[in-house]
Amino acid sequence: MSIEVGSIVEGVVTGITNFGAFVELPEGKVGLVHISEVADEYVRDVHDFLKEKDKVKVKVLTIDDRGKIGLSIKQLQEKKPMEKKVGEVPRRPMPPRRGAGGDFRRQGRFGPGSASFEDKLSRFLKDSDERLTDLRRKTDSKRGGRGSRRD
Repeated sequence: MSIEVGSIVEGVVTGITNFGAFVELPEGKVGLVHISEVADEYVRDVHDFLKEKDKVKVKVLTIDDRGKIGLSIKQLQEKKPMEKKVGEVPRRPMPPRRGAGGDFRRQGRFGPGSASFEDKLSRFLKDSDERLTDLRRKTDSKRGGRGSRRD
């Protein structure tokens, strides 16, 4: 059986590095399982998940022009449903906020949701310009202000 992208093969871990694990595949070829493709959770050290001479099933992700083979163990693992922690209270969705006049649309700091895009954009630009001007005033005063002389 030839090794093709998307195929699932079994191999043996031949070496482990800080960036992944090398797996010997059928036909004597060797591929790399990158550390990000080892498990469905954060992997600090590959040694926590794999050992040399372990038999593993891998999915072939890539084969480049130079013959390098990219593999994944993570993509063959079943997705675990979100586990409920002991004592955790399920979250309820927040009720909709009431705006002025009983409007249920969300009203941000740029006014009611019924305003046109151009109105919202012009208010945003004005607000942004005011904030930048205020910031410049504060930073200039700390530096000695504009036009101050240095002796």
